[in-house]
Formats: sequence, structure tokens, C-alpha cells
Amino acid sequence: MNDSFMSHQKLRRLTLTMMLVAVTVVISRIFLIPIPLTRGNVNLCDAGIFLTALSLGPREGATVGALTGFILDLLSGYAQYMFFSLAIHGIEGLVVGLLAAKFLGKAGQALVLCIGTLIMVSGYFGSDSLLYGISMGLIGIPANLIQGMVGAIVTFFLNDKIGGLLRR
Repeated sequence: MNDSFMSHQKLRRLTLTMMLVAVTVVISRIFLIPIPLTRGNVNLCDAGIFLTALSLGPREGATVGALTGFILDLLSGYAQYMFFSLAIHGIEGLVVGLLAAKFLGKAGQALVLCIGTLIMVSGYFGSDSLLYGISMGLIGIPANLIQGMVGAIVTFFLNDKIGGLLRR
């Protein structure tokens, strides 16, 4: 393959990844349930991260996760979480993308999505505990678990359709 073709493919993949960041941010802002007690919210960002990681791989999953988490917190007025979200959702996308290649089939996909959800829940338990104390970290677990499970369920049912389009 020539350099021009490879450059075109890299540019196409970068453009697709940035479009997925934008789409994930928009969808997450539209479907948003504020949780005042935890100073956070439940949204669909994990679905976008999971779909990207399963379809495009760990690098793109990490990129969409990190940028989406950071941007959503900035737009939502949760600046104290921006850098935590960058790391938590970036690691979530990276790990899901890495494990997706090892655990195939629907059962493997379900396992990988559960692991991604646990990474996110653990990360926010840590950040909530650091910012507001361990009791707030514990209080945030159910809302974060619901968010991750909703993202995993949406991904589980949409991955065949949307993932196929993304992999073209």
C-alpha cells in the first residue's frame, strides 16, 4: 500500500473517532438524569465509549472515553471531575477495546461490558471518596452502576448494527 492510501485511512479513522466523541457528547447531554446527592448525573456516555471500543479498538475507545468524559464534565458544570473522568473513561475505553479481541461472542461481549462498567464504578468511587469522603463514594455506587449497566445494555443490543457501520 502506498503512503497516500495509509494517510487517507489514518485521517478517516481520526475523523470518525472525533465524530464519535461529538455524537457521544450530544447524546449524553440529551439523555441526562442529574443526581444532586452525588453531585453527578446518569447519562449515555458509556454506551458511546463501549460501542467505539468494541468496533474500533482500544486506542479509539480510550480517546472517545477520555475526551467525552472531560467535555461532559466541563459542559455540565462538574469541573472538579474533568480530569478524573478523562482518566476513568479513557481507561474504561482502553480496557474494553483490549479485552474485546480476547473475549468473542455475545457472552464474551457481556463480560467485557461488565468489566468496563466495574472500571467506571470503581474509578468514580475513588474520585468521589477523594473529593467528598468515603461516604459520598459509597453513595455514588448505585447511580454509577445504573449508568454503566444502561450503557452496557444499549451497547449489547446496538453493537451488531452500529458496530458493523463503524467497522466499514
